[in-house]
Amino acid sequence: MINLATVGTGWITESFIQAASLSKQYNLVGVYSRTEEKAKQLADQYESTHYFTDIEEMAKSEEIEVVYIASPNSVHYEQALTFLKNKKHVICEKPIFSNTAELEMAYQTAEENGVYLFEAIRNIHAPNFHILKEKLPMAGKLRSAVLPYMKYSSRYDQFLQGEEPNIFSAKFSGGALVDLGVYPLYVAVGLFGEPKKVSYHPVILSSGVDGSGTLLLDYDGFVCTILCSKIVDSILPCEIHGEKGTFLLGDAAPISDITFMDSHTKERQTIGVDLEEQNMIYECINIAKIIADENNQEYERLKEWSKIVLRITEEARKQNNIVFAVEK
Repeated sequence: MINLATVGTGWITESFIQAASLSKQYNLVGVYSRTEEKAKQLADQYESTHYFTDIEEMAKSEEIEVVYIASPNSVHYEQALTFLKNKKHVICEKPIFSNTAELEMAYQTAEENGVYLFEAIRNIHAPNFHILKEKLPMAGKLRSAVLPYMKYSSRYDQFLQGEEPNIFSAKFSGGALVDLGVYPLYVAVGLFGEPKKVSYHPVILSSGVDGSGTLLLDYDGFVCTILCSKIVDSILPCEIHGEKGTFLLGDAAPISDITFMDSHTKERQTIGVDLEEQNMIYECINIAKIIADENNQEYERLKEWSKIVLRITEEARKQNNIVFAVEK
């Protein structure tokens, strides 16, 4: 069992705590919030042995082995460095950091202190992603892919009323691409590798970040189109098109189901599996196994994917003058 602590008190933190518990790989020993009331409430709810309102104090705890961070995007880097310097493994919720300079420094700090740094991105750890990667040659020569992930955010209602929620704020390194677009982007990078060229066409909000956008990834012989949005809804499936057939995916995160349609016979074949209801369990299990086994090969693979994804989102932002406050 790995002694786990968490930063953040939102629904995503609770989901991770629940998944970690179900995985039977972690023991919750600490939670952090800026306010003592929230920290104590979360600690009591999930039977954590400690709660903290001071990051430095938490980082110095000898009882904690790994920390899950789910704070606002803009503070991921500073908090992660604090824990890494205190020899704690870090699992940082996506998007891991604001830019590649932060990522490179954080990986260097992790290496210097003999610990691991992971980006929490649940869809690439789940069984259907691995099945899809294994079965991809069934499609033959790839010719195109369309990977949408578009979900209307209730926080957009607040934005329209004149407020500026974190996810729609450059101050907090927000925007649709880094929040939702990274899910299909990870699918693309995991399946197809790093693209030759990137082109992003966003809908820029008055706050200076993208509320919606279309990301084009150029590969040899085909283009992958990623649609992301936090200001509209979509029920479009994901599709990967090859000369021999097409894969239809129920969703990008998680890949809830997979169907293969033969281009010649038009027959459809279900090749995905049913997932656990709490689908964050797969990343919890995989990360725990990497730590326990000191599986540096798997760790380096995940590192490389995180680097590619962040390079792409950074380039996409630069093309459209989307600048986060931490970069000014």
